Amino acid sequence: MANLIIPPRWRIPEHDVTPEAVFRNRRQFLRDLGFAGTGLLAAASFGLAHAADAPAATGTNSPAAGVKYPAPRNPKFNDPALKLTPEEYPAHYNNFYEFSTTKDRVYRLVDKFTTDPWTVEITGLCEKPMTVDARELLAQFPLEERVYRFRCVEAWAMIVPWTGFPLARLIEKAQPKSSAKFVKFVTAKRPDQMPGIERLRGYPWPYAEGLRLDEAMNDLVLVASGIYGKPLPKQHGAPLRIVVPWKYGYKSIKSIVRIEFVATQPETLWETLSPEEYPFESNVNPAVPHPRWSQATERLIDTGDRVPTLPYNGYGEFVSKLYGKG
Repeated sequence: MANLIIPPRWRIPEHDVTPEAVFRNRRQFLRDLGFAGTGLLAAASFGLAHAADAPAATGTNSPAAGVKYPAPRNPKFNDPALKLTPEEYPAHYNNFYEFSTTKDRVYRLVDKFTTDPWTVEITGLCEKPMTVDARELLAQFPLEERVYRFRCVEAWAMIVPWTGFPLARLIEKAQPKSSAKFVKFVTAKRPDQMPGIERLRGYPWPYAEGLRLDEAMNDLVLVASGIYGKPLPKQHGAPLRIVVPWKYGYKSIKSIVRIEFVATQPETLWETLSPEEYPFESNVNPAVPHPRWSQATERLIDTGDRVPTLPYNGYGEFVSKLYGKG
């Protein structure tokens, strides 16, 4: 979720942008969901009419389509003081450099990104490695909705309802070995479907991120398959992403294809590019400025209001003990 200075030659020509009408076409939307045949198409039209018509549903993924949405909201993560960011803002304001460095163009460039079938490899230092289809994975764990603050390192923020399951449940299933100290996450690398990869050839693709194992086991960390009561749109990281709400947004890796248990701290994309600006830990901290801007306040993407940044993004009661505090 970072923003480096990119040479103008990397910008996408206007004529390459997919026409908006294509994205809002109901039949194309349903084809993206993996439905085929007249009967199934009609059934899908009836059940998913609202999602197909909504602009925010652009690029909805298929692997989660068979999961019932919305999932029940967890009251533990439903602070009534938090006002949800209207859905259309997060739907059209995304950092996903594999597609574009321009936030309001990402959702226009995800049409060729195939998310079904989709497999996730759980590997490394664990007793039960596995390669599992996204549909099968989602069927193994009860889903819930949680309202989380989301804070980008660029000092903008939003409040969104994610649907998913705690990463800790998957880790427990994989049974990491005692030698595993970190968890590494890897995003898909598909230059033919992700135009930004070819333009940013100097980046260490595929996108990789990581957490300490104790961080990854924290109940806050979510494997997310949905947002706003619907399956994840592609621009949000369909079909599966990680959400780590007390850290800057680039730690919440999108479109994961591999989860690996490792003994040493893994290399991550942004830390590799600029370790002074994007260190591995990257907890939200208003007292520690980014080298190029203050982190003391943040801008809400829907209203433009600037509000004080909270330590750990407001989740100190859940995570401060991980860092010898509280």
